[in-house]
Amino acid sequence: MLRQIQLLYEIEKRLRNSRVGPELRRMKRESESLPILRRLKKAAELLQPRHRITPSSKLGKALIYLLNQWEPLMVPFHDGRLDIDNNGVENAIRPSAVGKKNWLFIGAKDAGRKSTILYSLIISCRNHGVEPRAYIKYLIDSLPTLTNQQIKEVTPAAYAGRRMRKAS
Repeated sequence: MLRQIQLLYEIEKRLRNSRVGPELRRMKRESESLPILRRLKKAAELLQPRHRITPSSKLGKALIYLLNQWEPLMVPFHDGRLDIDNNGVENAIRPSAVGKKNWLFIGAKDAGRKSTILYSLIISCRNHGVEPRAYIKYLIDSLPTLTNQQIKEVTPAAYAGRRMRKAS
């Protein structure tokens, strides 16, 4: 089963490296990945009822989960716009999550909370291609005149969007 999953990721790597569009990606997945997925499902269905694999064992729970989640698992294989996993999102938020945890208890009583907020803003700036120092200066200048309803207008994403519109 692990070898079959490895084959799926090899197909994804090849598709990513060739930079194909969503429609070709979907077609390649349907022709190359779906047979592998069918083998995986058949193997799970054959393994599940065996007496040596109890439903409460780790493998039994994994098989039940796999079969119960089969339809959602198939969605990316029929939609070339989607990735087959959430690794990209996990990698994008990892620096922020690690920083928040590491800096939770530093300095004065509220220092950890404040550092977490600043660190999150900086990571959000990076994710949106915004220079953090310029954004924080803009934020400090703008906040005194804003209402609570306008906060969404000064997020790093909104700031980046305004800068892109001005540049074009």
